[in-house]
Amino acid sequence: MKFKKQEILEALATISVAGEGKNMVESGAIKNVVTFADEIIVDVVLGTPAMHIKKRAEADIKQAIQEKISAEAQVEVNIKVEAPQKNTANLIKGKPIPGIKNIIAVASGKGGVGKSTVTANMAVTLSKMGFKVGVLDADIYGPSIPMMFDVFSERPLSVNVNGKSKMKPIENYGVKVLSIGFFTQPNQAVIWRGPMAAKALNQLIFDADWGELDFMLVDLPPGTGDIHLSIMQSLPITGSVIVSTPQTVALADARKGVAMFRQESIQVPVLGVIENMAYFTPEELPDNKYYIFGKEGAKNLSEDLEIPYLGEIPLVQSIREAGDVGRPAALQTATPTEEAFEEVTKRVVEETVRRNEDLPPTEAIKITTMAGCSAVKK
Repeated sequence: MKFKKQEILEALATISVAGEGKNMVESGAIKNVVTFADEIIVDVVLGTPAMHIKKRAEADIKQAIQEKISAEAQVEVNIKVEAPQKNTANLIKGKPIPGIKNIIAVASGKGGVGKSTVTANMAVTLSKMGFKVGVLDADIYGPSIPMMFDVFSERPLSVNVNGKSKMKPIENYGVKVLSIGFFTQPNQAVIWRGPMAAKALNQLIFDADWGELDFMLVDLPPGTGDIHLSIMQSLPITGSVIVSTPQTVALADARKGVAMFRQESIQVPVLGVIENMAYFTPEELPDNKYYIFGKEGAKNLSEDLEIPYLGEIPLVQSIREAGDVGRPAALQTATPTEEAFEEVTKRVVEETVRRNEDLPPTEAIKITTMAGCSAVKK
């Protein structure tokens, strides 16, 4: 059977690379098409090394050809990655903290979805896996990490490191913690403008003796705003994790959180989405699942945005109770809750490893102000 190259190109013009508006032919992703009897070889060049993008492109090409040309065609897809050239005029290197290997930002588009709870339990799970872990509570206006680790009454001590005075993070459950909550009273509101909040964060980041860490989890405040930019300006974030409930309102804001990290001027890799409060199972009906906030909303969002789905956490009363008494639920052994957090955390580790293999280190962003509006540059 002889295949016509033009017909093959027309078939490939019906698909596009994930995240790009133009079809594969129009965008120039298809570099060459060669036919031999019943075999079709397609050479493709992509601008991203992300594994899921490459696999999706290969699958789409094979499907388009077999559906529109011939189901019997033997299709071979050769994918080459050529990252687009970046304008390096405004690039600045981030200020990595010596000894910290990976910095993961945990974010949510809105409050009340359990972002801090997920952060605390992920940190504990990472520690149980044998990693050295720290948590930076960047939620300046609503710090809750000290309570979740049962250290809200503690105060960091000063230690001498190479002739400089530094804060020693508070440690519990094998996790090092720093938060603005250590320096305020429980009934005291933090009423700071952006510059003051940014200065406080920089002190928690750079004036602390974090030591050697495999993972630093940064618990960001809800939304997308000044604190988020300050963190990304200060630190080269390895990747971000979005936490959402299945609820439509939460998903709409989670989408904005993903869009923030994907901004061309920011470009922090999104490691994936975690669905919290995914379903409720009564203790007396262990085989029943009630989808109170909707079903698989975050999973559908991850598919729509072409980002990994990291798993789900059920709506369990013991998770809330454990957070309230400062003993994260992941500390419990042989429970469905522990298994859920362990599965999600394993996926985060896997995506971090994949990100480090496929992409160069993230750089901190440079923020300038023009005509009264914030402009963000790399």
